[in-house]
Amino acid sequence: MAQRAALVTGASSGIGLAIADMLGQEGYALTVAARRPEKLEAAAEGLRGKGYDVQHIAGNLGDEDTINAVVAAHGERFGRLDVLVNNAGIGMGEAVDALTTKKVDLQLNTNLRSIFLFYRAAMPLLRAAGEEHHNALVINTASISGIRGEAWLGVYSATKHGVVGFTQAMNKELASAGIKSTALAPGFVDTAMTDFIKEHVPADSMIQSEDIAEGVRFLIRTSPGCVVPEIRFEQPGGGLDSLPS
Repeated sequence: MAQRAALVTGASSGIGLAIADMLGQEGYALTVAARRPEKLEAAAEGLRGKGYDVQHIAGNLGDEDTINAVVAAHGERFGRLDVLVNNAGIGMGEAVDALTTKKVDLQLNTNLRSIFLFYRAAMPLLRAAGEEHHNALVINTASISGIRGEAWLGVYSATKHGVVGFTQAMNKELASAGIKSTALAPGFVDTAMTDFIKEHVPADSMIQSEDIAEGVRFLIRTSPGCVVPEIRFEQPGGGLDSLPS
């Protein structure tokens, strides 16, 4: 059995891959999960090439059966779960009078509903880790849009507000079990998800995925008596907020 193990969703690129890489550096055995098999396999091979113990599982992370299977496979392989990173997410911009039901459902399922279901499925493993060392950790990737709503990103903003609220609720509910939760709320991060805005906000001025991973490194090193409910990552000057209207 690994001494420490983590499960990271949305780990084929960007923030999720950077967090998985950092956790591997810190000695965690890893289950990485994402939707696209080829992209995930390439990411997992890159992590294994660095000497990390990694299994990868591809599937629709908005689907209940897939979520249960991912957690079960992690438990079977590693026997423990010390860090769960709910990072998988999707953002789609639409005006409210032209909302597409399919896009609404995709964002609700992937960004919010899946987090509820991952917690539920992982609770036995997380509770065991919490009982052992009182420092089990769940990381939930929210967004600065989960702090302040943004035009044309209403559904995305709503889901990310939900992530922040659920994280707060879990800290109250699970404190006695030694399980801590943190919501990460970044502004624009230089990933494929922000390609749509890079003509206005240059990639080299954005937050980097490694910045987020370093925030998580801080979290895994905090003592059992320290809970960090939320970390905001913002660009100097406010990013999109600083653009002229």
